[in-house]
Amino acid sequence: MQIETERLRLRPWQERDVAPFSDINADPEVRRYYYPSILTPAETADVIAECDAHLRQHGFAFVALERKTDAALVGGLGLSIAGDEIPGGPHIEIGWILGRPYWRNGYALEAAGACLKHAWRRLGLTEVIGYTSRINDPSRALMEKLGMLSDPAEDFDDATVPVGNPLRPHVLYRARPNG
Repeated sequence: MQIETERLRLRPWQERDVAPFSDINADPEVRRYYYPSILTPAETADVIAECDAHLRQHGFAFVALERKTDAALVGGLGLSIAGDEIPGGPHIEIGWILGRPYWRNGYALEAAGACLKHAWRRLGLTEVIGYTSRINDPSRALMEKLGMLSDPAEDFDDATVPVGNPLRPHVLYRARPNG
């Protein structure tokens, strides 16, 4: 899975990505809306290994996102099969995480838009979901900029997050090729 935009490249993970992606996953501000909050370098390496296995098995995955001008690892972005915690599955989901130095540059919108086009044109998908905690206004705003729609009747509590944790209530968004 390789996708290029004007400024960015989505590509399979490489060994050189482990350290910078570990730094991203160790930043409490970046991981503010994730549970568990921060990841250790070993946990990050495990995530990358899972993504690589998913890519080999399915032909798509959550992959490395790099800036073309300098090959800097911006973060990760891509498609994966959502877990059982999402009602009404199975689903293909889009997700992203970007390092703080790369926020507010339009990178997530640019890459996620290209990823959705890939889902429609190359993979032939008819729907992609996105989901996040209800309090994650930045990701919710991005999903809405991408044209993804939510229905309050589909909101759910993420069973992987403890009861009472403010990250437990989630909003489900859907994207389709023609809006």
